[in-house]
Amino acid sequence: MRRALICGVSGQDGAYLARLLLDKGYQVWGTSRDAQVASFSNLNRLGILERVSQLSMAQTDFRSVLNALMRSEPDEVYFLSGQSSVGLSFEQPAETMESVSLGVLNLLEAIRFIGKPIKVYHASSSECFGDVGNQRANEETPFRPRSPYGVAKASAHWLVANYREAYGLFACNGILFNHESPLRPARFVTKKIVSTACRIADGAQEKLTLGRLDIVRDWGWAPEYVEVMWRMLQAEAPDDYVIATGYSNTLADFVSLAFENVGLDWREHVHSEASFFRPLDITHSAGDPSKAHRLLGWNASTRLPQLVARLVSAERGKATT
Repeated sequence: MRRALICGVSGQDGAYLARLLLDKGYQVWGTSRDAQVASFSNLNRLGILERVSQLSMAQTDFRSVLNALMRSEPDEVYFLSGQSSVGLSFEQPAETMESVSLGVLNLLEAIRFIGKPIKVYHASSSECFGDVGNQRANEETPFRPRSPYGVAKASAHWLVANYREAYGLFACNGILFNHESPLRPARFVTKKIVSTACRIADGAQEKLTLGRLDIVRDWGWAPEYVEVMWRMLQAEAPDDYVIATGYSNTLADFVSLAFENVGLDWREHVHSEASFFRPLDITHSAGDPSKAHRLLGWNASTRLPQLVARLVSAERGKATT
C-alpha cells in the first residue's frame, strides 16, 4: 500500500485529493497546523474523515516538517499548504511569504535530509505569471507576479526546480489556474457570488458588491485538477506543468451565469465599487494546458457554464460534492 502525505489536507484541493488517493488504495496522512483542534470539515463533508490519519505540522518550523515526514513515511508528498488568498496577501505579506516559500524550503530540505526517494508535488500558481495580456501562458512564459501571494508562489516554484536539478529530487510544480468547487471558503469571490445570488433568489434584500468585473480568468473544476496532481507523480520523470481549461471568461460572465441559474438578471442586483479593487490585479489570465495533455493524458472537461451550475446546485442543497 502506497502512502501519501498531504500538507494542507483540510483545504479544497487537499480534501478532494485525499478522496482520490483513498479510492486508489493509498494510505493517506494529512496535516493541519494543530490537528487536535482542527475541524477538518471538508474531509467530513466528503465522508472520508475517519480514513485520513491526521498530523500537526507547522511548515515554517523545520523540526515540525521533519517530524511529520518521519511519522508518515510517505512515498509521495503533496504540498498544498500555506496562505492561499491573493487579496489577503496584500494585508499579510510576511505571513504569506513565510508559509509558502519557507514551508516549501523546509519540506525540500527535510526530504533531502531523510535521503529516501520521496516524490513531491508542489501547488504552484498561475498568479506567478501576472498579466499575460491576451496570450495563454505555458511552461515557458516568464513570471511577473503582481501580488505578495504571486511572489511567494514564484519563489517556492523556483526552489522546487532548483532542488530537482541540484539534488535529483523527484519534485514537480503544478502551475494551476483558478479552479472552484463547493468546498471553497467564503472569502473567495466565486463563493461570495454564488452564495449571494442564492440568498437573493430566496428573498434576501441585499446587493452583491464586487471589485472589477472585467478581469478575465480561466476557471476549472477542482476535482478534475487533483487528478493531474497525482498523474505528475506517476510520470517517469519530474517536470512542471500548466493546468488549466484553455478557456477564459470575465468575472461578469461568472456573475451572469450564477444569477441566471437562480432565475435573476444580475444587473439588477450587482454593483462594482472601487474600494474593493486590489492594489494590483491581473487583468487577463489564461492558460495553455497542452503539455499536460501531451505528456500526462489529462484534459479539463468542465467549462464555466457547467461549473457555475454545479456550484449553484450545491449551494441550494441539490447536489453533493
